[in-house]
Amino acid sequence: MTFRRTVACAIAFIFPLSAIAAEPAGLSFLEQRFHQLDRNHDGQLTREEAGDVPWFDRIDRRGTGVVTIEQIREVVRRLGAERVNRAIGPATAPAETPAAPAATTPLVIVREGPKLLKPAEAGVGRLIPDLSFTDLDGRAGKLSDFHSAKILVIALTSTSCPIAQKYTPTLARLEKAFAPQGVAFLFVNPAATDAPEEIRAAVAEHRLAGRMVHDREQQLVTALNAQTSTEVFVLDTARTLIFRGAIDDQYGLGYSLEAPRKNFLRDALTAMLASQRPLVAATDAPGCTLEVQLVARAWPGAPSASVAATGDVTYHNRISRLIQSNCLECHRTGGVAPFSLATYDEVRDHAGMMRKQVGRGAMPPWFAAPPAPGESIHWKNDHSLSIADKADLLAWLAGEKNLGDPSDAPLPRTFPADWSIGKPDTIVELPRAVAIKADGIMPYQTLRVVTKFTEDKWVQAYEVRPTARAVVHHVIVKVQAPGEKVRANEDDEEREGFFAAFVPGNSHAIFPPGFAKKIPAGATVTFQMHYTPNGKATTDRTRLGLIFSSAPPEHVVHVAGLSNPRLNIPPGADNHAETTTLTLPSDTTLLSFSPHMHVRGKAARYEAVLPDGTRHRLLEVPAYDFNWQLQYRFAEPITLPRGTRLVYTAWYDNSTANPANPDATQTVRWGPQTFDEMMLGYVEYYVPGRDTLAQTQP
Repeated sequence: MTFRRTVACAIAFIFPLSAIAAEPAGLSFLEQRFHQLDRNHDGQLTREEAGDVPWFDRIDRRGTGVVTIEQIREVVRRLGAERVNRAIGPATAPAETPAAPAATTPLVIVREGPKLLKPAEAGVGRLIPDLSFTDLDGRAGKLSDFHSAKILVIALTSTSCPIAQKYTPTLARLEKAFAPQGVAFLFVNPAATDAPEEIRAAVAEHRLAGRMVHDREQQLVTALNAQTSTEVFVLDTARTLIFRGAIDDQYGLGYSLEAPRKNFLRDALTAMLASQRPLVAATDAPGCTLEVQLVARAWPGAPSASVAATGDVTYHNRISRLIQSNCLECHRTGGVAPFSLATYDEVRDHAGMMRKQVGRGAMPPWFAAPPAPGESIHWKNDHSLSIADKADLLAWLAGEKNLGDPSDAPLPRTFPADWSIGKPDTIVELPRAVAIKADGIMPYQTLRVVTKFTEDKWVQAYEVRPTARAVVHHVIVKVQAPGEKVRANEDDEEREGFFAAFVPGNSHAIFPPGFAKKIPAGATVTFQMHYTPNGKATTDRTRLGLIFSSAPPEHVVHVAGLSNPRLNIPPGADNHAETTTLTLPSDTTLLSFSPHMHVRGKAARYEAVLPDGTRHRLLEVPAYDFNWQLQYRFAEPITLPRGTRLVYTAWYDNSTANPANPDATQTVRWGPQTFDEMMLGYVEYYVPGRDTLAQTQP
């Protein structure tokens, strides 16, 4: 094996080739993988840490017994990602024909800072027991001692972990800022070897006011299932875990920033003080890893290797919180669901239906394939139940349905009486009420409203609210600038993307700071309305609520539609595949996907074929449901290089085995009505440094 081939294989071992190819230098990815292998974080990779691999001695040409990140950087500079790719070949050859839909590993772009986690998997929403402790001064205490505080922050720290040391001043500033607003801090040092006098010195130096616990036996951190020395846990007055994770992203493994870009703890506290839920509820927390063992069921509902419900799971201490987090968004008075689950009596009365729907995976609605074991969460809005949640809920529903102690009950969850996004800055509504007949079908209704905006507007949030929700299947909102040609064919408008949408399971969007959509001055807003009569004549006058950004954004959000209007689904076909592609003309950052089909839709897949030929699965929906056309939003946006081909594949069941199929004897083609079909794969994205992306498809 040549030296170049050897070092190429070494680089591929340090980090997968596809990630190197996705970024010209690949250094941030290599560094992240290097630090993962460097278990003692000394900046050197030993043969033991690397494993018994043949390339080690060739990289370690001076025989020092270690490989440094500088040596890896030099290899990358000399060879480059393109040469490495040419030396060892593509990771996966592009398939000639679409494979059958199945759960697979999506492409994950590894970040060096905190990564977003699925809140349910991290314990968010669960009751934390009234844990006992003894502080550094020898005083005994319990978490209930903080009952008068609006919020309790349990912050891990250490005088020996370098990352925790860096975060101590940040914790001091946050405590000083939020203590006057009713936020209490409990500091926990889990390092047995940290000297008490050093801990006291750090408390005095940074003027920490909260009680300090030297958790030498690691009882607190074990009960909390804490992972690192920099993790924080935020509890409300009912001891419900609301946020868990990193303080911010200023410090991490192998890097430091001048200032944080994301302030997770500050944002969580600000939201809770405003009676809102944090936009980010769980992250990991880069720091010194804790060697603690998770005690099975440290509290009712805590993550555990065992998924069997225990006898101390009750409505008040577990099930009510689970339903608050996963069901009440729809199952409440005024929600879109057919019945409420807001009280114990309502849950008990609907227990049979809940068991059926949860047991077969229909509720809560989420249809993306699960991540591979050990893989971090891929979707920010993943609504699926964790294994422990599902097991506990089903076991409780099938059992005696114990009510439990009312003192363990969570705080009531409240919902906006009107707009989910808050009070809009402006409302654009249909120019007239639309009459919907009692039965039959209705063609699409297209209504246009000319805005009176005298300047460009940047939209930070939008919400589409029908006034007759029961008969509105979906709404597509488009924006045309003055003088822009309006398409005569409504189908063409739908294929080109949209500004806003209302579909089952998705009615509003709130963009993070620095992101917005543009409405030009004097623009025309077009509403494409799809009504489905339900047996009762009514009228509808749908409204669009908009909240504006105070300044132009850093990134302009767009939506493109990958479509194949030349659909040809044969009669009786039970797994017919259709595919379309789009080649990216520039580096593009993907934010979300929204597959759209009608009642013959069976499955969907998004893939990326990188310029080097490697193929990566981005989203797999093995069981598409026309009734819940969900948006799948990346937890960490993915940037793909120029020349990447996005491939969208959809599968259809036009057989008699599909109970929703209107007519299995017909060849099905593109059309707007439910008995027709569509093949649309919406992509939400932005282009770094640019405002537009050519949407011409091959």
